[in-house]
Amino acid sequence: MNPRKPKKEEVPDSPVSMADLAKELGVSMTTVSRALSDHYSIGPATKQKVLKLAKKLNYQPNQMAAALRKGKSKLIGVIVPYIEGRFFPSVVHGIETAARKAGFSVIFCQSNEDVANERKNIETLLNAQVAGILVSLSRNTRDFKHFEKVRKRGIPLVFFDRILEGDNVNAVVLNDREGAFQTTKHLLEQGCRRVAHFAGPQHLNIYKNRRQGYVDALRSFDLPLDEDMIIYSDMTLEQGTEGMKQLLALPNPPDGVFAAGDSAILGALQLLKSRGIRVPEDIALAGFSNEGFTAITEPMLTSVDQRCEEMGQATVRLFMELVEAKGTPFYQRQVVLQPQLFIRESSLHSGKR
Repeated sequence: MNPRKPKKEEVPDSPVSMADLAKELGVSMTTVSRALSDHYSIGPATKQKVLKLAKKLNYQPNQMAAALRKGKSKLIGVIVPYIEGRFFPSVVHGIETAARKAGFSVIFCQSNEDVANERKNIETLLNAQVAGILVSLSRNTRDFKHFEKVRKRGIPLVFFDRILEGDNVNAVVLNDREGAFQTTKHLLEQGCRRVAHFAGPQHLNIYKNRRQGYVDALRSFDLPLDEDMIIYSDMTLEQGTEGMKQLLALPNPPDGVFAAGDSAILGALQLLKSRGIRVPEDIALAGFSNEGFTAITEPMLTSVDQRCEEMGQATVRLFMELVEAKGTPFYQRQVVLQPQLFIRESSLHSGKR
């Protein structure tokens, strides 16, 4: 049967499927599929007809459907807590860049800081037959059974930033403890002697390590740890404001604050300015993450850069190592990136106190 030549205006707006090609040509989908893959069982004339129509109708193969049929793919699944701010978008950009160079495409999911969503994300990616899964944990992830399903299927699993701590984890992390140590040390070197800390949820490795770095710095200056000077929260701007109120209400308020996240320290800055308290003359401030707004506040905020894009690229490289190591004895590795402290006006004094 000769194919009907569609007029230009008849080309559909919706994506053309293999079924559309088969119907137009009056052949089976199997014939179309084999013709598109240059299968030996399809004659040259039929192949030419299929390819010509596919080009005319701008047919694009469904890579995910192909992966499901073959039981494998060139897709990497990525789960992040959120896609706002600078950190995770930059990590995602690094992942996508490195994945593309390695011949992979990427599917991104957000848990929105909810472990229930994280579990659903895992199921979605497993159903998509991804070749590997890269994960940064949600804020309330405490039950890790959903990751065991990934491991049992033999799918490479790499954590980044927020990770499962243990011996059987492949991960890329920042040396958060060192970053916190250097930041607190910087405040102490500026003459601060009552440095407070905005700490995040301690079941997450990043916040636990940042708190420990803060404690390490106090000890290095022979200063006591005062638990009243540590405010625990989810590191939001609003909680930073409330935390600063708590600290100012103490009989002996702090002369410096180090926050484990930039949003919290921004909240503190806003409150201090509203009360006419000078930064850094009265209270010096420093955060963590080097978000974009830290360089445009007044004064600009000192913060720790997390090597975002490099983290994303290193995560893909570790995934590729796992792929290449398949079939060998258990392969486990943790990549640790070193932080960089960006010192700005919010923590600088003209002289020591």
